[in-house]
Amino acid sequence: MSDHSDTPATPPELLKIGDFAELVGTNLRTLRYYEELGLIEPAERSAGGFRYYRPTDVNRVQLIRDLQELGLPLDRIRDLVGRRTGGEAREALARRVDDALRAHDELLEERLQRLVAQRERIQEARRKLAVCTLCEHHPNPANNFCEPCVCDGVRLPDLLSALF
Repeated sequence: MSDHSDTPATPPELLKIGDFAELVGTNLRTLRYYEELGLIEPAERSAGGFRYYRPTDVNRVQLIRDLQELGLPLDRIRDLVGRRTGGEAREALARRVDDALRAHDELLEERLQRLVAQRERIQEARRKLAVCTLCEHHPNPANNFCEPCVCDGVRLPDLLSALF
C-alpha cells in the first residue's frame, strides 16, 4: 500500500511515527536515530515524508531495547538483528535469526550469572550484618567503620563495607 499524496492519511494497518513512538514508549528522535543506524525502517513513507510503521515493529524496538539493556552497543545490535530486506533465502534468514536468538540468550545467561553473584554478595553482607547487630562496636571513623571487623579481624563483605 502506498500513499502518494501529501496528505497525512494513515494507511489503516500502519501507525504514524508519533503514534508508534507513543506505543513503544520512546520519542521521534530515537526512532529517527534507529532508522539512521539501520535498526528499524518505516514500512512506508508518504509522498510528504510521513513515516508509517507496522504494529509488529513494536517487537523489533523492544528487542533493540532488550539488547541495549544487556549492554550491547547499537552498532553490534544492528549487526546482530540485521536489516529486514525480505530478499534473503529461507536458510540464510533462519541462520541469521537463530544466530541473533543464540547471541541474545548468551547475553541473558551472562546477565543472570552476574545477578546471581550480586545476590550472593547481598546474602553474605546480610549474614555478617546479623552478627554486627549483636556486636558492641559501632562502625565509625575511629575504627575505620569496622574495617576489618573489630571482633574477628576479617575483612567485611564488600557491600557491608560500602554501606558502613
